[in-house]
This record gives sequence, C-alpha cells and structure tokens, in this order.
Amino acid sequence: MAYLLAIETATKVCSVALFKDDKLLQVKEEKGAYSHAENLAEFTSQLLTESNLDAKDLSGIVVSKGPGSYTGLRIGVSFAKGLCYSLKIPLISIDTIYALALGWVQAENPKVDLICPMIDARRMEVYSAIYNFDLKCLKPISADVIEIDSYSELLQDKIAVFVGDGAEKCQSLLEGKNRTFRSDFLPSAAYLGKEGYHKFQQSKIEDVAYFEPYYLKEFVALKSQKGSLD
Repeated sequence: MAYLLAIETATKVCSVALFKDDKLLQVKEEKGAYSHAENLAEFTSQLLTESNLDAKDLSGIVVSKGPGSYTGLRIGVSFAKGLCYSLKIPLISIDTIYALALGWVQAENPKVDLICPMIDARRMEVYSAIYNFDLKCLKPISADVIEIDSYSELLQDKIAVFVGDGAEKCQSLLEGKNRTFRSDFLPSAAYLGKEGYHKFQQSKIEDVAYFEPYYLKEFVALKSQKGSLD
C-alpha cells in the first residue's frame, strides 16, 4: 500500500490530491488565480489531517512537470522536491499536457477521435499535443502559434475535443464541424494518481537533486501596464 501526494501548479489552478495506491481519496483546489505559494502547504496539511495521516505516511510525491506557467511550475516543483528531501521519498513527474488528456478519459467523458489539450502560452500561442482516445500520441507536445489551418490534416473528418485554458482563445480560428471546446476542463492533481502510481510501482522516479520542470521554452519576463512582471 502506498500513499501518494499529487501536486498540480502548471496553470492558474492550484491543486493537491491524495491517493491510496491509484485510488483518489481527496483533492483540494483553487482555480482562477495564481495562489500556489499560499495554498500548497495548507492544502497538503488539510488533506493529511482529514485522512488521519502524517507526512511520514507518504510513500512518494507526484508532480505535474509542465509545460505551463514558469512561476507556477517552479513553485510546485520546489515544494515537491522539498517534501521528497525531508521525507526521503521518491519524486515522480507527469507531463501536464498528457495528464489533461488522461483526465478527459478518466472522467468518463464522451468518447472522441482526438483529444487536444491546450495550455495558454500568451498571445495566440499554446502548448499542445494531440492524442487519440486510447492516449496514443499523434502530435507530440510543442509550443504552437495557432492559425486557421493548424492541425488541419489530423483534424479532418475527426470528432475532436479541445481542453485546457488555451482552448477558448483558439476557438474562433479552429471552430468547425465535430469540434468541441472545453476551456473549463482544466489541469487537476486528481488526474495524476493513476499514472503516478504506475510509475511508482516501476520505480520510474526522478533524481530529486537535478530534476527541473519541463518549461519547453525560455522564460521571458514581460512588464504589465502597472509595471509588474507577468
């Protein structure tokens, strides 16, 4: 038996979930604001307390590794690594984009030909990939500037769903027959447990000392109109 704590901070969603083996016990989430630094420790404490567990009962930490928000990923991975160091337990990482597609299937949503997770990467750019319903990758994860004919060869005559916070801004360009856009279907730590437990069983773990988030592209600090860094 293994208790795994899963952490998702790749987007505005701050999400922490507790699993017993691959069974979800509880999840705590805050959506709509970058509140990761404030909520990660509190959510973790609440999950353990409500499950009558201590941190020392955890067998491993599963973290969403990106791509996504540079700051969000850095906070989530740093928190996960800190727990692993202090508790001397393994770190397991899951691709954020893949986890979104996995979440769609796990949630028993309608079967589609293609699942296209999209995470906002500013302007008309998204981090995306395309999977079939069996989660075979048909287009690997990449940073894409969306145009009216993006993915046209793969999408032709297919029933496709676009999920994630990047889906809404792409809808006007990609909208068409048999295409559904679900920008409300967002990353969650609840989607990390099954794959995390599978990797835990196979000892597919990260080197805690050297592990870094999968940023996909370099961080560029932009000043907002108020002068703060975005």
